Amino acid sequence: MSDTLLPAKLVEKAREVVEANRAAGRRVATAESCTGGLVAAALTEIPGSSEMFEAGYVTYSNAAKISELRVSEDVVATFGSVSVATAWAMARGALQASDADVAVAITGIAGPGGGTAQKPVGTVVFALAERNADPAKIVADQKFFDEKTRSGVRLQAALCALDLLLP
Repeated sequence: MSDTLLPAKLVEKAREVVEANRAAGRRVATAESCTGGLVAAALTEIPGSSEMFEAGYVTYSNAAKISELRVSEDVVATFGSVSVATAWAMARGALQASDADVAVAITGIAGPGGGTAQKPVGTVVFALAERNADPAKIVADQKFFDEKTRSGVRLQAALCALDLLLP
């Protein structure tokens, strides 16, 4: 039996993130939708992660994004749950709800259903927010993962989110 529950590639990336953030003295939070806590699970797979991991929020529904992370109803109604605006609001909400120094947010369409012509399955949006950063500096990106399975989209999204957490 393996020493880890998750794929080796994900665990190795999480180890890199844990070590780098511990060295930088940064506390991290996650705000996850389509990854369902996979990023938080990967981070906590690493011994010593408690020194850098502050909190993880899984806000799968729009109602949870609004109530738990204080994403504006207007943002969700105007731009949709899979949008730069929503991801950015999720990341900011995770910072405000925790004592973290940096927060990453992930929202997307892992499939197999739920996609549209404008936002097909595999569309994932990421945002990174840092405490005390210039509010005009928005770090957010939309990516398309051409994966054949739901698990493939979720794995690629988690890896991308972990990359964003590297100082």
